[in-house]
Amino acid sequence: MKAPGNVIGFPRRSFGRASAGRSEPADATDEMSDRLLAVAEHGDRAAFAVLFRHFGPRVRAYLLRAGGDAGRVDDLLQETFAAVWRKAGQYDSRRATAAAWIFAIARNRSIDAFRRERRPEFDRQDPAFQPDPQPDGEETLATRERAESVRAALAALSEEQREVLRLSFYDGESYAAIAIRLGIPVGTVKSRARLAFRRLRAVLGGRREELR
Repeated sequence: MKAPGNVIGFPRRSFGRASAGRSEPADATDEMSDRLLAVAEHGDRAAFAVLFRHFGPRVRAYLLRAGGDAGRVDDLLQETFAAVWRKAGQYDSRRATAAAWIFAIARNRSIDAFRRERRPEFDRQDPAFQPDPQPDGEETLATRERAESVRAALAALSEEQREVLRLSFYDGESYAAIAIRLGIPVGTVKSRARLAFRRLRAVLGGRREELR
């Protein structure tokens, strides 16, 4: 159901003070439950207006006692009765009085507001939460060409040289550990690494010249 604006927007002076804080006689309790059921079953705006006039000042006084300032309390009051209108179909008169049900909604709205103030939600428009921009076509092409150049340069190495580079850079092993693993002198490991780097620089350096 859509909340009726001419009810949710009642001015504060329409609440009255006399009813705030008084205990409910049994017949009044039954009447308010019937009004709430009428809202649930028929979307009865007149019944909702009665509920708003009757409980509005009580709910507002409750929210003020809970520590809210007047402006914040008025917002919570509007949220509370908007929720009453939307969720009236969930009300069960066998489990709670109308007053208990409405005040439970007000309490939950107050708690939610307190949590929002203590832990505000992040701004989804904050640049820190935005995905990185997609690279343009030229940048994508350049990245692909660089990757192909690296693969081509590695393919030009001997198997022994690629093995030394793999163990050194991908596995993070020292030259001494590589020598033990491959069963060759440390000097041979260093020599293969130097030759590998020299050939990589030659191939990649020539490729950069072509791209200029």
